[in-house]
Amino acid sequence: MRDLGTGFRYLLRGQRWVARHGKQYGFGLIPGLITMVLYVAALVGLALWGEDFVSWSTPFADDWSSPWQGLFRGFLTAVLFALGLLLSVITFTAVTLLIGQPFYENLSEKVDRDVSPDGTAPESGLPLWRELWISGRDSLRIVLRAALWGVLLFALGFIPVVGQTAVPVIGVCVTGFFLTEELTAVALQRRRVELRDRLTMLRSRKTLIWGFGVPLAAAFLVPFVAVFLMPGAVAGATLMARELMGEETEEEKDGEGAAPFGDRPAPTSPSGV
Repeated sequence: MRDLGTGFRYLLRGQRWVARHGKQYGFGLIPGLITMVLYVAALVGLALWGEDFVSWSTPFADDWSSPWQGLFRGFLTAVLFALGLLLSVITFTAVTLLIGQPFYENLSEKVDRDVSPDGTAPESGLPLWRELWISGRDSLRIVLRAALWGVLLFALGFIPVVGQTAVPVIGVCVTGFFLTEELTAVALQRRRVELRDRLTMLRSRKTLIWGFGVPLAAAFLVPFVAVFLMPGAVAGATLMARELMGEETEEEKDGEGAAPFGDRPAPTSPSGV
C-alpha cells in the first residue's frame, strides 16, 4: 500500500518541479493545446452525429415501438460517447507525446540533470528521426492494447450493476496504467529500455503505477485539465523512472526530495522478475 502513496507523491513532485521552472512549463503546454483542439473537434463531432451513427448501425430497431426504440438507441449513443471519451483519455497522452516529442524530451532531460547527483542525464545517442520512429511505433502498440481493453470494458458495461459500478473503476485503473507507461517512456526510451521490458518493469510495481496513474487518469476526465497537467506529469514520470531503474536521486531544492533509495522496494530488472 505504501507504493500507492509513493506514486501519488511523484505526481505531485512533478507538478511542483514545473511550477518552479516556468519556462519549461510554458513550452510543455504547446503540444497539449494542439492535441486538445483536435480531440475537442472529434468529441463534438461524435456528440453531434453519434445518434445518427447508432440509428444507421441498428436497422433492426426501426420497427420497434415507442419508447423502446428511443431508450435503446439513446443508451447506445451514451455508451458510444462514453467509449469515445475513454479512448480519448487513453490516447491523449500518446498523441500529445508524439506531437511534443522534442518538448518533453528536453523537459525530461532537465529533470534528470536537476536531481542527478552528478548533474548529468542519460542520452539515447539516437538521431531525432529514430527517436520519433521508436516513440510512434511503441505508442501505436500501446494504443492498440488500450483499445482492446476499451472494447472489452465497453462490452462489460452492458452487464447490469457490474457494468455501472465495477467496470468504470477498472476502466480508470487500466487508463492509469497505460498513461503511466506512455509518460515514463519519455525517460526510459532515453535509457534504451525496450517496450517489452518497460511493461515488465511497470507490472512488477503495479501499486506504484496506479498511485501515479489513477489520480492522473481521473483528472484527465475533466475537460482541459490534461493540457495543464501534462508537463508536470512528464516531470513526475521522469522522477519515478529513476526509481524504477534504481538510480540515485538527490533531494529537491525545496527540501522534499525522494526518500533514500535504500528505503524503497528494490527495483526489478527489466528483463524479468
